Amino acid sequence: MIKANYHTHSTWCDGKESPRKMIQAAVAKGFEVIGFSSHAMLPESDTDWVLTPEKAPRYMTEIRSLAEDFKDQIRVLGGVEADYVPGGATPDRSTYAAISPDYIIGSIHWVVAPDGTRVPVDHTPELLADGIRDHFSGSAEAFVRAYYQQQRDMVANFDFDVIGHLDLVRKFNVKHPYFDEKADWYREEIGKTAAEVAKSGKIAEVNTGAIARGWLDDAYPSKEFRQMLRERGVKFILSSDAHTAEGIDCAFDRFGEAEEYVQLV
Repeated sequence: MIKANYHTHSTWCDGKESPRKMIQAAVAKGFEVIGFSSHAMLPESDTDWVLTPEKAPRYMTEIRSLAEDFKDQIRVLGGVEADYVPGGATPDRSTYAAISPDYIIGSIHWVVAPDGTRVPVDHTPELLADGIRDHFSGSAEAFVRAYYQQQRDMVANFDFDVIGHLDLVRKFNVKHPYFDEKADWYREEIGKTAAEVAKSGKIAEVNTGAIARGWLDDAYPSKEFRQMLRERGVKFILSSDAHTAEGIDCAFDRFGEAEEYVQLV
């Protein structure tokens, strides 16, 4: 397997290191490919940790320049992690055509409630609990079902390459339990989502980010969810969702042989 990480953040969004430092760390750890995937919510621009329409071209210019600088040591790619917010941001190739990303990761970090409020999925356990209480009538099941419906809508309706951290709703569920991952209704939701992913032909990532940040001792998606995807022919990439140089290969030794992975470009 080629050692590659396509889900990498830097100081262009909420990462802690410059792109150059992230590349140097990847070289030191024996990577052959590093792909940057700064958070983006185009056409919106009111969140300080995402690429804006003004920042996005400058971001890509820097990544392309670094790719040339390091071309004899590692392949450097420029992508985006594009949020899907119903009624707002769209992870579609047409939305990002001006910067010609090498690939697009489509992700969900907010669930839009019936009253139109955006409830954060992974910001803090407290904000998540408040959002479920105030905007989903206290029903974690309703929130989680809405999350997966939003995932299926994103997968079915937009042109992108990789689905980011498919079951991000699990992030706080070990240290701050709020739903039963063995419940029939939950297994039904991930089964329907696996079928939609397979139908789309998109790639799913095995994402080790929650391990690096100390929330889980498992990757996204869960072992059961990965099995559902695999049985339906879905292909995987391995990603660390790195926000620090230290975490760029988090749990790659553990998950590197656990699945078969493809290369993006």
